[in-house]
Amino acid sequence: MPKSTVFAGPPAPVLPGAKPTPIPGMTPIVSELFGYGLYVLVIAGGCAVGYGVLKLATADKSRSGGGGSEPFKWMGGGVLSILIASVLISILNGIAA
Repeated sequence: MPKSTVFAGPPAPVLPGAKPTPIPGMTPIVSELFGYGLYVLVIAGGCAVGYGVLKLATADKSRSGGGGSEPFKWMGGGVLSILIASVLISILNGIAA
């Protein structure tokens, strides 16, 4: 077993291709802010899903506790925001291409 591993090249980006494409008809700064805002929405959706999983893992699962659907609301909202932002990103990339 090797004692150390050497990686060739720079590390992979966290968001591949995260440079937003310019949207025709918008000023460059508004277009860029809107594009980055969509990527931030995807990250926030991922965080919401993770928080929902954490709440589900640590929830009081007794029948008298109530509020058992709250983790699923977090996870569903996170998945929905990821889907909506992903669709908008792909639509904008298709329009701007």
